[in-house]
Amino acid sequence: MKIKPLGSQGLTASQIGLGCMGMSEFYGEQNDAESIKTIQKAFDLGVTFYDTANMYGPFTNEILVGKAIKPFRNEITLATKFGIVRDPANPTARGVNGKPDYVKSCCEASLQRLDVEVIDLYYLHRKDPDTPIEETIGAMAELVKEGKVRGIGLSEVNVETLRKANATYPLSALQSEYSLWSREPEDEIIPACKELGIAFVAYSPLGRGFLTGQIKSFKDLDENDFRRSSPRFQGENFNKNLELVKKIEAIANEKNCTPSQLALAWVMAQEDFIFPIPGTKRVKYVAENVKAVDVKLSQQDLKQIEDVFPKNAAAGLRYTEAGMKSVNL
Repeated sequence: MKIKPLGSQGLTASQIGLGCMGMSEFYGEQNDAESIKTIQKAFDLGVTFYDTANMYGPFTNEILVGKAIKPFRNEITLATKFGIVRDPANPTARGVNGKPDYVKSCCEASLQRLDVEVIDLYYLHRKDPDTPIEETIGAMAELVKEGKVRGIGLSEVNVETLRKANATYPLSALQSEYSLWSREPEDEIIPACKELGIAFVAYSPLGRGFLTGQIKSFKDLDENDFRRSSPRFQGENFNKNLELVKKIEAIANEKNCTPSQLALAWVMAQEDFIFPIPGTKRVKYVAENVKAVDVKLSQQDLKQIEDVFPKNAAAGLRYTEAGMKSVNL
């Protein structure tokens, strides 16, 4: 497992990270004991990059991650996010807030829940359309100067917002969904990150689990799994996407690896400054994912993958229509 610069502002991270969202919400039942074992197993396997957010749970995922990383806190890069507003009493409601006073209050709360003195990477989870990005970034920069945050980043913004933000204060990372079936960042965002020296963090690099080949039927999803409302998991979209995954499975078999490992290796092969953070809550899957670093893809392999799973091949939007309105702002 290589440790690489995470952007150009002094942070570092393992080439594969761990997304912790599903440990507390969205993907069916929770098992905190298994989740803590998963986080600690990831560290044993060389993972030094852990991703959470205040809205996961809401709030409970930060507490869980804080407990799990305590034995090795100073040896890892810890990322969390703010900006999506949730109320535990009304968990389906969503808002967005990037106002400076909210930035600071969220940071204080996350520091307490994580039980840490500093957050290594602090993201704005979604851009607030009612607050100029310069104001939000200005407040985040103050947190760096106060020693509460080491680096700052954005999630799911367009290239204009990225450039405005970086001109206000240098960003360490930009996080967006990126995988074989979500390749929109290739158009503008990834080239801009390369130009500006900003790391690109790829969340859902396994297509919310679909690219693993483990999901064969809509019935495989728990009743409370949010993917049941995702357009790519619906009806004919599901069937079309399953045919794409079968082609990836065939290539993985040729490479003597799993579909998950192939999908992660593909993401890492695109650019050296891209860091996939596959999410899992099970020890066996984090061990499988980490082995993706050993899968080497030649130019011929990459062409073969492109031929069977070209850009824009996935059927359906990656979020509901309402969810899509909060991204790429």
